[in-house]
Amino acid sequence: AAAKADGQVRTYYIAADEVTWNYAPTGVDQVTGKPFDAMERPYAVQDAHHIGSAYRKAIYREYTDATFRTLKPRAPGDQYLGFIGPIIHAEVGDTIRVVFRNNASRPYSVHPHGVFYAKNSEGMAYNDGSSQADKMSGAVPPGRTYTYTWEVPERAGPGPNDPSSIVWLYHSHVDEQKDIDTGLVGAIVVTARGMANPGGTPKDVDREVVAVFHIVNENQSWYFNQNVAAYTPKLKRAQRAEAIPVDENNAITLNGSGFADGNFKFSINGYMYGNGPRMVMTQGQRVRWYVIAIGNGFDFHTPHWHGNTVLWNKQRTDVLALMPAQMLTVDMVPDDPGLWLFHCHVADHMDAGMTAFYEVLPRAAP
Repeated sequence: AAAKADGQVRTYYIAADEVTWNYAPTGVDQVTGKPFDAMERPYAVQDAHHIGSAYRKAIYREYTDATFRTLKPRAPGDQYLGFIGPIIHAEVGDTIRVVFRNNASRPYSVHPHGVFYAKNSEGMAYNDGSSQADKMSGAVPPGRTYTYTWEVPERAGPGPNDPSSIVWLYHSHVDEQKDIDTGLVGAIVVTARGMANPGGTPKDVDREVVAVFHIVNENQSWYFNQNVAAYTPKLKRAQRAEAIPVDENNAITLNGSGFADGNFKFSINGYMYGNGPRMVMTQGQRVRWYVIAIGNGFDFHTPHWHGNTVLWNKQRTDVLALMPAQMLTVDMVPDDPGLWLFHCHVADHMDAGMTAFYEVLPRAAP
């Protein structure tokens, strides 16, 4: 579909790529500054009973053009995004065009929330009477390229109580749970009409930050068997369902030590225990946070900022409540410089690694 008269076509070249992803690449708990303790080790350290922190995954990555030969570099300040796909920006009235290449070994798709699409750009196939051609959007075979076209109507943009931009999800929807746990998820930012910079970012914001809270269930990943074979080759199949190690006194340890439990990754943007790059901003900047929860019935999260507060729905707070597949947009003007903790305030989620850092640099002297 062509762009509306007052909008433009914004084209993104996005591929599903298979990578090895490390949830805790530094090998230590960065929040405590110490090696992983007995409770943390099942989630982060490889041994005979646990895969550890490195897993084969499929993630969305952006390329420079339709040849898909050159990755588009992620800006230094955006490295914190981790395995989250490229941020798609658009203004109300625009058309988003996603040229999708499936570089992976099984079918995947791109399904958006919030925007307007025809059946041939839905990104999910089901028993709806659609033609076979339309259904291809729901399962793009390995090695194939498919173009999705999404329009951005008024109802996809900010409402009367919203700031100048809001956030939506996109993800693969061949098998929603398995595709998302495999790693295929990203964000769409829609800016109000007339409020976007040329690149689609909001004019009244100096810095945007996207944070996705997700208990990734690697037991549900399409690459689960591959990861077991690569990282726990001596573990017998009969033990994989719940292989519980014993301590030096031959006592069974139940607290998160089982094989299956260790494959739940309590992550923010694909990082655990403060291992992700810092989210950096400057004192006095207008910072817009897009916070997202995704997953299953356990993915009820309470993002909490130390050191500074945010404004949500005209309320001042430092903690939010998120349900699975819920997306909130909040604004911060940080006034307290320093390195601050950003984490889920559900106690066992924090203990299991759902922690990150954001850094507020001091305002430059006049």
